[in-house]
Amino acid sequence: MEQNEIEIERHPWEPFMPQGAKILIMGTFPPGTHRWSMDFYYPNPTNDFWRIMGLLFCGDRNALYDMSARCFNLDAIRKLMTEKHIALNDTAQCVRRLKGNASDKFLEIVEPVNLAGLLAKMPDCHAVATTGEKAARVVADLTSTPMPAMGKMVVSPDGLQIWRMPSTSRAFPMKLEIKAAYYETMLRSVGIL
Repeated sequence: MEQNEIEIERHPWEPFMPQGAKILIMGTFPPGTHRWSMDFYYPNPTNDFWRIMGLLFCGDRNALYDMSARCFNLDAIRKLMTEKHIALNDTAQCVRRLKGNASDKFLEIVEPVNLAGLLAKMPDCHAVATTGEKAARVVADLTSTPMPAMGKMVVSPDGLQIWRMPSTSRAFPMKLEIKAAYYETMLRSVGIL
């Protein structure tokens, strides 16, 4: 199949922008719906994002996961993100899955997110954190900044802090506790933890 014959997917969700959001955390694009355990960001039950948030904010990696239902607790997640003033969105608005999977390596971004438009709706948000290399590259391109090293931050000419965090995918070979330490440093620096 030719690349231009591969279906273009639009992002399935609106940005999650709680009032007073201080940081926008961005992945690249959701996995296919067959991988979802909920209809919200980081829906794959094998992704570590919500386990990291549970560990950091609740002291329990499974605080946001319902073991018996084998899915994340969306109500608890929305409540926590709202209380902590954390916005969520992805860096791609439209993509082509070149190999039919969720791997960033085989994800062609057809249309990036309108980052400036998103940030204009969140006047208290002065930081963006990306969950992985491809998302970091997109944000660097959109802000004309260098891509930060993992766990580090650069500041855009208009004062936006841009953080690059480790991928929360289990395909990224790093223990959850080590990933969480990176996120803890970043969240403390922006005043959320």
